[in-house]
Amino acid sequence: MTETSPLQSELKKLIKSSGPMPVWRYMEMCLTHPQHGYYISRDPLGREGDFTTAPEVSQMFGELLGLWAASVWKAIGSPPVLRLIELGPGRGTMMADALRALRVLPPLYQALSVHLVEINPVLREKQKAALSGVRNVAWHDGIDDVPDGPAVILANEYFDVLPVHQVVKRETGWHERTVELDVNGKLAFGAAAEPMPRFEVLLPPLVRAAPVGAVFEWRPDGEIMKLASRVRDQDGAALIIDYGHLRSDAGDTFQAIARHSFTDPLKNPGQADVTAHVDFQALVRAAEDLGAAVHGPVPQGEFLKRLGIETRAVGLMAKATPEVSEDIAGALKRLIGGGRGGMGSMFKVLAVSEPRLTSLVGFNDEEPAARADTDDA
Repeated sequence: MTETSPLQSELKKLIKSSGPMPVWRYMEMCLTHPQHGYYISRDPLGREGDFTTAPEVSQMFGELLGLWAASVWKAIGSPPVLRLIELGPGRGTMMADALRALRVLPPLYQALSVHLVEINPVLREKQKAALSGVRNVAWHDGIDDVPDGPAVILANEYFDVLPVHQVVKRETGWHERTVELDVNGKLAFGAAAEPMPRFEVLLPPLVRAAPVGAVFEWRPDGEIMKLASRVRDQDGAALIIDYGHLRSDAGDTFQAIARHSFTDPLKNPGQADVTAHVDFQALVRAAEDLGAAVHGPVPQGEFLKRLGIETRAVGLMAKATPEVSEDIAGALKRLIGGGRGGMGSMFKVLAVSEPRLTSLVGFNDEEPAARADTDDA
C-alpha cells in the first residue's frame, strides 16, 4: 500500500474544483473507479489479500448453498432450465463448491445455466479457471443482463459494498455527510451547509429521536428491488448473506479493511476495501413492498446448522488426517460461532422468493432437505 494512492490525488483535485462530495460518491469511486478502483484491478481475497469470505474458509459453505439451491429448484417444480446466478463471485470458489455438491443430482445439474455477475477482470480470470470444467457458464456486468427464466440467486457479501448514503444530525436538521479537504489539504469528513428539507419524515422511527451528531445511513432500494422483482415474476429465490443489523437505526458503519485489519476509510482510497453494514430491515421492507415473499433474516450460524453443516463436517473429518480434521473443526467454528473472528452471529441470512414459496429450507427448524456425499476439495 503506497503512502499516497493515485486515486487520492485524483479525488483531491476533484474536490478542489467541484467542492465536497457525498460519502456515497466517495465510496463508489474508491471501489469502481475505471483505473484506480479497488474492485477493478486486484484480487482482494485470502491470506495474501485484504479479507477472507466464508467460501474461502471452507468448502462446506458453498456445498450447502448448492444443496439449498436444489431445495428451491424442487420447491418450484423442477423446471427444465434453472439460472444459477451469483453476484460478486470472488474467485469462483463458492460456485465451484456448490456445483460439486449438485453433481449428485444429475437432473438438476443438467438443468443448470450458470451466470456470474462480476466487474473485476482479474477475478473473472480466476473464476474461469475455477470453473474450467463447467458447461453453460456466462459472465455479466449486471443482473439485468442475465437471461430470463426461473433462478436461484446467491449474493454473499455483495450488498455491503454497494455505496451507502449518510446524513449527520445538526441543530438545524439532517445534513448530507460529505468528504472534503481540511485546512491541511487532507481528506476529511464534513457535512453539507444546508439541511435536507423535510428529511426527518422519511426516517425510521428509531432514528427520529437521535441526538445531534448522530449519523444515519441507507442504500437505495434498487438492487434488492431487482432481485425481488425477478424472483417474484419469473420464479425462484434469492439468498443474501452479509454482515449487518436487523433494525434500521442510527450509526456510522462506514469502514475500510486492508491486510485483514481495519484502517481509516479516508486513507489511501482505492487501496482498501470500503464497506458499510447492511440494513436487513430495509431489505425486507423493500422486498415486501414489491410483493415478494421474505424468509428470515436468521444468523448465519443457525442457517448453516439447519442445512446440516455439523453433519457435513463430521463426514469430512472421518476421511481426513488429524491435521486436516483440526482445520475443518476450526473452519466450522469460524462459520457458525460467535465472538471474535466468528461469523455465525455477525452475518445474517435473508431469502426473497416468489410469493407461493411460503417456506424455505434453513429458515425453519426443519431437517435439511438434502445432503451431499461430495468428494473432499
